[in-house]
Amino acid sequence: MLHGKDRKKKGRVIKVVPKSGKIAVEGLNLVTKHVKAKKQGQKGEKIKLPRAIPSSIAMLVCPKCGKQTRVGYDLVGEKKLRKCKKCSATFE
Repeated sequence: MLHGKDRKKKGRVIKVVPKSGKIAVEGLNLVTKHVKAKKQGQKGEKIKLPRAIPSSIAMLVCPKCGKQTRVGYDLVGEKKLRKCKKCSATFE
């Protein structure tokens, strides 16, 4: 993430919402949800859930150099592969 309370944290994308241009990332932008007890004798609990963030403030992390990077593209045969702008490594 580029800014906010979870700045410079990393995580995997769990959910993509193209209509609103947002993504949910594992371990980022966590909110607390209070859950009631469903049955008698069961306790209520607090659950931390990831809330969606705008996709424009997230960046890809290069698997080779491990840095946040912008992405370019290379054509290798029939495949279109992503290319790290910092170290020029290609990846899928």
